[in-house]
Amino acid sequence: MAQHARRRFTHDDPERRKWQDPETILSDIGLGPGQVFVDLGCGEGFFAVPAAKIAGRQGRVYALDINAEAIERIIDTTAKEHLDNLVAQAGEGENTVFCETCADIVFFGIDLHDFRDPATVLRNARRMIRPDGKLIDLDWKKEPMRMGPPLEIRFDEAQATGLIVAAGFEVESVSEQGPFHYIIAARPV
Repeated sequence: MAQHARRRFTHDDPERRKWQDPETILSDIGLGPGQVFVDLGCGEGFFAVPAAKIAGRQGRVYALDINAEAIERIIDTTAKEHLDNLVAQAGEGENTVFCETCADIVFFGIDLHDFRDPATVLRNARRMIRPDGKLIDLDWKKEPMRMGPPLEIRFDEAQATGLIVAAGFEVESVSEQGPFHYIIAARPV
């Protein structure tokens, strides 16, 4: 993933929760008990930890981030919260496929633009998604604002949609997700 100065978000960051509610987003995208959820670029688990709680003991969450310290924090959090269904791993999305056709949802939480090779990461996501699963890309709008990554590295909705379609998906919807983000939902074809 690209390196740029940015604020680190903990798994339960109260400031971020003022403008982004992970439980609501996860519910809105259809995550439920017993499902398999893959969080690529998970950071410290802002989405992965709530996803593990929603998926429950019968479900599984795979969390990947290039930052080994962030993965250590997720592992500590899941141990404290007795979340045995979350598997966290440090590594690159370009080189990681957790499983073949196992995921109900593969999720990018405001980070698709950060990967060194987003096209490869999306093709790997395609390998992980079940035929009836979905890909979700929640990302920063490409417009000036007081927070987020530099404008020049962000993907606008058309650019992200193009990458997703080229990786073997059909886009079902593109919509706003609060004041700072958009969300793309896609299915494998």
